[in-house]
Amino acid sequence: MRKKVEFVSDKYVYFFGSGETEGGADMRNLLGGKGANVAEMTRIGIPVPPGFTITTEVCTYFMQHDGSYPDSLANDVRESIARLEKTIGRRFGDVDDPLLVSVRSGARASMPGMMDTVLNLGLNDETVKGLVARTGNPRFAFDSYRRFIQMYSDVVMGVSTEHFEEKLAAARNRAGVNEDRRLDAGQLETLIDEYKAVVRDHAGKDFPQDAGEQLWGAIAAVFRSWNSPRAVSYRAMHGYPDEWGTAVNVQTMVFGNMGDDCATGVAFTRDPSTGEKHFFGEYLVNAQGEDVVAGIRTPLPVNGTPGSLESVMPGVYAELVDVYQRLESHYRDMQDLEFTVQNGHLWLLQTRTGKRTGRAAVRIAVEMVDEDIIDEKTAVMRVEPTQLEQLLHPMIDPSVQADAIARGLPASPGAASGKISFSVERAVKMGRSGEDVILARTETSPEDIDGMNVACAILTSRGGMTSHAAVVARGMGKCCVAGCTAMEIDAAAGTARVGDAVLNEGDEITVEGTTGKVFIGRLPTVDPELDDDFHRFMGWADEYRSLGVRTNADTPHDARVARRFGAEGIGLCRTEHMFFGEDRIDVVRRMIIADSRAERLAALEEILPMQRGDFEGVFRAMDGLPVTIRLLDPPLHEFLPNDLSDIEALAGRLEVDPARLKAKIRSLAEFNPMLGHRGCRLGITYPEIYEIQVRAVIEAACSVAKDGAVVRPEIMVPLVGSRTELALMRRIILDEAARVLKRLDTSLDFMVGTMIEVPRAAITADEVAAEADFFSFGTNDLTQMTYGFSRDDSGRFIEAYLEQGLLPGDPFESIDRAGVGALVHMACQKGRATNPDLHLGICGEHGGDPASVRFCHEIGLDYVSCSPYRVPVARLAAAQSALG
Repeated sequence: MRKKVEFVSDKYVYFFGSGETEGGADMRNLLGGKGANVAEMTRIGIPVPPGFTITTEVCTYFMQHDGSYPDSLANDVRESIARLEKTIGRRFGDVDDPLLVSVRSGARASMPGMMDTVLNLGLNDETVKGLVARTGNPRFAFDSYRRFIQMYSDVVMGVSTEHFEEKLAAARNRAGVNEDRRLDAGQLETLIDEYKAVVRDHAGKDFPQDAGEQLWGAIAAVFRSWNSPRAVSYRAMHGYPDEWGTAVNVQTMVFGNMGDDCATGVAFTRDPSTGEKHFFGEYLVNAQGEDVVAGIRTPLPVNGTPGSLESVMPGVYAELVDVYQRLESHYRDMQDLEFTVQNGHLWLLQTRTGKRTGRAAVRIAVEMVDEDIIDEKTAVMRVEPTQLEQLLHPMIDPSVQADAIARGLPASPGAASGKISFSVERAVKMGRSGEDVILARTETSPEDIDGMNVACAILTSRGGMTSHAAVVARGMGKCCVAGCTAMEIDAAAGTARVGDAVLNEGDEITVEGTTGKVFIGRLPTVDPELDDDFHRFMGWADEYRSLGVRTNADTPHDARVARRFGAEGIGLCRTEHMFFGEDRIDVVRRMIIADSRAERLAALEEILPMQRGDFEGVFRAMDGLPVTIRLLDPPLHEFLPNDLSDIEALAGRLEVDPARLKAKIRSLAEFNPMLGHRGCRLGITYPEIYEIQVRAVIEAACSVAKDGAVVRPEIMVPLVGSRTELALMRRIILDEAARVLKRLDTSLDFMVGTMIEVPRAAITADEVAAEADFFSFGTNDLTQMTYGFSRDDSGRFIEAYLEQGLLPGDPFESIDRAGVGALVHMACQKGRATNPDLHLGICGEHGGDPASVRFCHEIGLDYVSCSPYRVPVARLAAAQSALG
């Protein structure tokens, strides 16, 4: 359900060009990123083809009024076209000297390839003759016209580009050439007639010849593309609101396909994969921009090698270097540039903040501080928190000896193994069923976004480091190898050939985006080393944040990993996870099926040394830091088998009657485990379970403290809904702890608190706080109980809610501020009103979500707790929350 958006301006069209501009970089919300930046480049004297921008508010109006426009827009566009004609000296639709334009999208945030573009607009059967006459280059003119027919028919008229590609391939075959640029003017003119016949056959009408009709058709198509499936998916992945809309940029065409003194390219002011301070880019001679980003031809580097722009057009390259340096200095950030060279003259079509990997983002931020371009606060705000996860991506274990079957371009770092899929549909199906998928395509297109989203890595046989696959993969933090030319992919057959080797759909491969290598089979990986740039950057983040960051960890290994990533303690140690080892699960099961307290205690006595050892390891790993240990939480049936053969095997090992075991399992089964016999309800009905766990905690803490470590245990009671429950549990815990400490003749400081995950506990938090030293909000269960949703409902109906706008986002991924968040905030206020020293934290998965971390900072929590590999994410999100 789209929100109604109030307009902030009564001006719908903004002009730029020839030193004149009506906009600037600070108007991104109104002009979109592209419109704001071309206006800004014009303002500072960068050579930009003139044009005008139709604002994002018109897109909003278009969506809210069934495809109609504000009354004044048609006149505003006519006036802007007239102004453009006066600036350029050509007339739009003129048969003798036509003005041609591009029509491009431009949202506030970069969404590469997700919305539509139309180039060479204004060509028809008559104006193409005028273009021939003016340029004296019939091949160029007819190449531009055939491109226009194909692009416009696809974007505006809904004629699949595949029909045109078939005609183009046939034309190449007839001519005996393997590249489009080898077709001569006569062959292209014949192809144009074939293209127009395709349009007539598939659209049911002729290709439009009126330039004005073409323009308005393209404008509407760009606005409609804001709601294309690929754009909607991309926004959902990145959290961009549907209400933003896109601007439309109408810009004078400049041509990179007029001959060998023409070119088109994409460049970054620094390496977007590594962050190295090195001008990086790719270009094609005699081409248009879509050829580079679509991966149709494999481009050449702009510098450093024979055939580069630097060697082929040294004057143009020197000018491009001057421009990129000016732009990076002006924007104080790494820029992504699109440029065209027309007859030796350089034009900039776009600049934007370049998408980069997490490692590159950190390195660029740190080095720009060292270069006095930005300060430390700006550096901290410059990196997206979720990008830090990319720095923790695994790499292939260097001790493993394996030969790569192929090598492409290292487009986005990391290593991943999975089953290869050549189809987006199959990749999505495999990914949603829990399989690791490597999406392999000849080249990716914006329509592939859902397959790219579920894949753990992306592999293409064509395209360069600035292709669609490379740019989108870097933005998503996916491992990517592009331009692996040795691999011939046949998507229809579901196979790929590499030399003599044949890969079939579902075969396992490993790709390494850091080196560009591809291997057959699944290879082991290791965690990367974190470099000095990372530690310096995180040190700055820690200086500014006020919110503590702990980890959810159940083993000494996880605790050590989290501490290496900067965790300041454990916010959730789930004791039930310690029960599932092969050496102890049957002991736990013996305890569960016991019919008397004595039998349960006998089994628990066997469990005691196991748990004590676990806690000792965790306490040692967290020396000096707090460790919150949650007492047994899940319902007991989760520890028992369901399969008949497994039940009978267990009965044999436990030496019990199978019928008795089956009856016990049936009696423990929960229809809705979230609401069943679990949490503190277990401790109330079987207090000996919690007593043994408390004994293990206190004995372990005393043992580790005796060895000189500083131990700070926090014992947490789960699923409390009332003060009376917690009061009883607190008395059991304190009494057992007192017995252990008396027996050991020692003392120990520890805390007793509860997990707030039942709405009633939040509502009566002032009463519950009287018995608690701390609250830890278990937002996973609190979300389930507040909404009445299950976490398993995502595949059932939550996706439908999201698609229809009934929810702003998945409440299990980012905290629901209005409902669940309101309960958490109320509980904090009521709890501290009773107990001003009450410690407050959150330990659900929301603790690693940046938006949820910001919420936790705003309501004054003491800490968040998240999985070990999200600790750096939470640290940075907390810093950015403090900096605003």
